[in-house]
Amino acid sequence: MKFYDLSVNTPQGKPIEMMDFKGKTVLIVNTATKCGLAPQFDGLENLHQKYKDKGLVILGFPCNQFQNQEPETNETVEQACRLNFGVTFQLTEKIDVNGKNTHPVFKFLKNELNGFFGNRIKWNFTKFLISPEGMPVKRYAPTTKPSAIEKDIQKWIQ
Repeated sequence: MKFYDLSVNTPQGKPIEMMDFKGKTVLIVNTATKCGLAPQFDGLENLHQKYKDKGLVILGFPCNQFQNQEPETNETVEQACRLNFGVTFQLTEKIDVNGKNTHPVFKFLKNELNGFFGNRIKWNFTKFLISPEGMPVKRYAPTTKPSAIEKDIQKWIQ
C-alpha cells in the first residue's frame, strides 16, 4: 500500500484521491472542534494560507474517538470549523483513527511512522507530514503547535 493509492471522502461523500496531491507536501491532522487543542485550527489555517500556493495541502480528518470531542456531523463540521476557527483548508468525512474501523489513510500512516505509544493515535491533532513523493516523513504529537512544523514544511514545499 502506498499513500497515492489511498482516498477519503469529503463530508459530502465526494472522493478525495491522494493521487491528486502527487508532487505536493501534505499535512494530515485528526481534528476535533471541542478539543482543548482546537485553537490549533488557527495555526493550521495560517500555514494553509501561507503555503497553499507553494504546494502545501492540509487535510483535516474529523474524529470523535477521544472523549466525544467532535460532536459535529458530516453535514455540520465544515460550517462549524469555518465559523468558529476560520478554516478554509479541506476537511474530510468523520473517521476513526484507532480500532477495527481505522480509516485506511491512518492505518497506512501509523504503520509508516510509529509514535510514542506505538502506532496508536494518542489524541486529537496528531499530525503527519507527507513528502511530495508520497512518503510519510514526520509524525508530530498532538501538542506540537502548527508553527513548530513550519520549518519542516519549508524543507519540502516546491
